[in-house]
Amino acid sequence: MKRMLPAFAAVLTLLAGAAGAAEEKWSYAGETGPEHWGQLDPAYAPCAQGGSQSPVNLTGMIEAELEPLKFDYTGLVTKMQNNGSSVQASYTAGSFLTAGGRTYELKQIHFHAPSEHLLEGKQLPLEAHFVHAAADGQLAVVAVLYNLGDENPELKKLWQQMPADVGQEVGMAAQVRAEKLLPENRDYYRLSGSLTTPPCTEGVLWLILKNQSAVSEAQVRQFSEVIGHPNNRPVQPLKSRAVLQ
Repeated sequence: MKRMLPAFAAVLTLLAGAAGAAEEKWSYAGETGPEHWGQLDPAYAPCAQGGSQSPVNLTGMIEAELEPLKFDYTGLVTKMQNNGSSVQASYTAGSFLTAGGRTYELKQIHFHAPSEHLLEGKQLPLEAHFVHAAADGQLAVVAVLYNLGDENPELKKLWQQMPADVGQEVGMAAQVRAEKLLPENRDYYRLSGSLTTPPCTEGVLWLILKNQSAVSEAQVRQFSEVIGHPNNRPVQPLKSRAVLQ
């Protein structure tokens, strides 16, 4: 049972919104910025000492027989919260992802601008994280990268209800389905990593979709103006990890 406690703690951190920088000791710049996270609190030690931290530069991919991801998303976004570090969309219970023979339930979706993961050294303007948890607390995050292009109609529905003030939470006036926020092609890169915010808990399964979705420059600007600062953690050493595709 003890082996599952870190994973459960990570889930509780994410679902309670405790990762909000406004409520924590950390931030994205200055003396409480990413290079100092590991020293701000003993609980944040993995941020500095961990061996498989996220995000990373996706490079040197290795061909593998990866099983297709199975998305069984049936619910809707129920509310949005501005926690100071991102805008988080909570999701109704009962939507699932199957990956590598395990089933994970979708819990929430949040965003980073610019992207946290790099693709062969290239940074994109926006990245979405679909956070899932298995029954034992194991986390799986599906990441969607966005390229500048046409206005994204599903993001538009979210952005129209995006809370502007830190700590503000709003209900949804329009229906937003998670599946419509995903690109049609679900091929992906797979690697083991961590949370990208303190406490930087490791053992997170990362599934980064290869195909990017479109987002307009105005939409990126709207999100960035609400957050008020870049909210991406710099890339971390890949070390001995393999990026499978």
